[in-house]
Amino acid sequence: MKLVIAYIQPERLNAVKQALYEREITKMSVTNALGCGQQMGYHESYRGVDVEVNLLKKVRMEIAVNDDYLKPTIDGIIKGAKTGEIGDGKIFVLDLHECIRIRTGETSGAAIG
Repeated sequence: MKLVIAYIQPERLNAVKQALYEREITKMSVTNALGCGQQMGYHESYRGVDVEVNLLKKVRMEIAVNDDYLKPTIDGIIKGAKTGEIGDGKIFVLDLHECIRIRTGETSGAAIG
């Protein structure tokens, strides 16, 4: 079992979800996040004052998958999120030691679905 965490551009969320749905991956958690990577933010002028904006809006996706679904999950995220520009995002893959479905008490791979 793995936990896939991806940080992507907010405007690419629908494309990523569609690419995952095509691969029969429908269970995910999505939260808004702020972050700064290689982009290093940008400068804008607000009422004549130069303001540095270095925390940019991102979307954090968390998807717990059984090992058979790891590659399709990663491929789907890349397909939906990739634009070829700086700031496309990052994917992290972590080992998931245990998963428990609260409603039924199922554990491990059966709890993920």
